[in-house]
Amino acid sequence: MKTAQPVDNRERVLLVGVGLKKAPRGRAGDPTAAGRDSLEELQELAESAGAKIEGSLLQVRDALDPATLVGRGKLEEIRIEADMRHAPLVIVDHDLTPGQLRNFEKGVGRRVIDRTQLILDIFATHARTREGQLQVELAQLNYLLPRLTGRGEELSRLGGGIGTRGPGEQKLETDRRRIRDRVRKIQESIETVRRQRTTRRRARQALPLGMIALVGYTNAGKSTLFNALTHADVLTSSKMFATLDPTVRAVRLPSRRRVLLSDTVGFLRDLPPDLIAAFRATLEEVQEAAVIIHVSDISNPHHAEHDADVLKVLADLGVQDRPRLNVFNKTDRLPEEDLVILMKSNERRDNTIFVSALTGAGLDELLARVDAVMPVDPLVRLNLRIPISDGRHLSLVHACGRVLHSEVSDGHMNLEAELPESLARRLEDFVFPPAEASH
Repeated sequence: MKTAQPVDNRERVLLVGVGLKKAPRGRAGDPTAAGRDSLEELQELAESAGAKIEGSLLQVRDALDPATLVGRGKLEEIRIEADMRHAPLVIVDHDLTPGQLRNFEKGVGRRVIDRTQLILDIFATHARTREGQLQVELAQLNYLLPRLTGRGEELSRLGGGIGTRGPGEQKLETDRRRIRDRVRKIQESIETVRRQRTTRRRARQALPLGMIALVGYTNAGKSTLFNALTHADVLTSSKMFATLDPTVRAVRLPSRRRVLLSDTVGFLRDLPPDLIAAFRATLEEVQEAAVIIHVSDISNPHHAEHDADVLKVLADLGVQDRPRLNVFNKTDRLPEEDLVILMKSNERRDNTIFVSALTGAGLDELLARVDAVMPVDPLVRLNLRIPISDGRHLSLVHACGRVLHSEVSDGHMNLEAELPESLARRLEDFVFPPAEASH
């Protein structure tokens, strides 16, 4: 008796990449190799969306074709390849104009989506909070609005002869009006949610807790690092954009100070403005952060390019000058001799730390570095004289500070301690000059 084979219900897709002979996206190097790298990233995105990759095509051109992106001849080649591989969907590694999208679909005879639409689809899958879902829907509607014409025959029968006016035009205008109304309602809802989040942030800021934001290219291991530092259970996945909504947890530093750590969405190259708006919630956490931890996947051969893309987004947010620690993650994937060479070449950089979020290597050093650069609620050293009977204030010193020396004298506990400035202000009544310690 034959065993039934599992059915693969994933959508079969063909990937199409387009590269320019002049340094693509402002980068030097072999355009074919750059195009292959970009197609590999598109494949990861498509697999994150649940696609089954049947094949890929790459074209390197002098200039992009304004009508079809790839040229009429290439469209026919793509159609034949998609037919051979039984792929009903073509994903293009480029942003298509409405006209290019129509011409591309007509030329290949099947459904076509571009890179932006693919990312929006992944965002829609992973958004969990109310604001995240609203932002993604808003980005999708803004993307769809200029592309309504031509999305199916029932939407494209506009004026041009007897029998083509009237209902078709009404249908298109009705759809546009419905989308505009929905966009307006979503924008109002987002403003309401944003005001609520601002109120919560102000409540957090009333406490002397600094915010630290984890940023990095998508799939750099930020959520694994977040879980390792906070003992949380945030979703970790090799799929791109597995984390979309912001997550904030408290962390205690070696000085006993408590800070807030925020996990953010992974960045990606050439993100359109609508997509940046779609995860504004997490980016606002970056703008509020006192320290930014930039996480890189050191095992990825393209990590330097990814880091440059992250820095570009940080510059767009106006936080490029914020205190920043560079964390090279996934050191467990490197050969030991390579890791030693890398660490030696970076040993003079105080803001660079090598860690493995998976094994825990380097995490203690990371927390110590955060402690050293954290500008919020700085540490002060005090001599305190607290009655032994005052258990409340003694426990505060031990819980929130670091006791360097202690001794009992005349029913009092004499302490030398490092404390956050906010706590030191609350203990002003117990401060005494060092000279009195011996009395």
